[in-house]
Amino acid sequence: MKLIPYNTNLKKLILPEYGRNVQQMIDYCVGISDRDERTQCAYRIVDAMATLFPEFVGDHGDRQKLWDHLNIMSGFSLDVDFPYDVVTEEETRKVPHPIPYSRNISKRRQYGKNIQLMVDRVASMDESPEKEELIYLVATQMKKLLTLHIKEGASNERVAADLADMSEGRILLAPDYRLPDFVEAAQTGNAKKKKKK
Repeated sequence: MKLIPYNTNLKKLILPEYGRNVQQMIDYCVGISDRDERTQCAYRIVDAMATLFPEFVGDHGDRQKLWDHLNIMSGFSLDVDFPYDVVTEEETRKVPHPIPYSRNISKRRQYGKNIQLMVDRVASMDESPEKEELIYLVATQMKKLLTLHIKEGASNERVAADLADMSEGRILLAPDYRLPDFVEAAQTGNAKKKKKK
């Protein structure tokens, strides 16, 4: 009695989205000794891959991505006449450049970087009614964000102190400066309701 092999006991697939049958076809193609026959086999495999995954065919009918995948799945050992310059093993092993992150960590992170930029911009403006309006808008947004993060501590006095600190004393609000009060939004219908007993 012949036992059916489990996938977990078989060789790991390089690109599992194509499945084991495509991988076996490629393995067979690599083993063909005649180069012309091997090239014809590779073209037929790419045709089958294009049928399975038409989204990998380019806008103008080019199959560059499929040939790249074929080369990768062969372990870069397939010696055929490729119609494109296919990806090499060195190119697949390239490590991307690290993304530089800002090291400026604000001590008032609950407001975010954009609020700090707005505070700096408003603080550098000349005195005018427009500046007063912008101070009010920035302070209102600060209170809204503070309400989201610290519900109990979202007071006008706290916003005024934070604004003075963030502007390095260039924006000072009067002690009686009034900002709108914000309440937490009611939960939507997605919240689980308690069942009545």
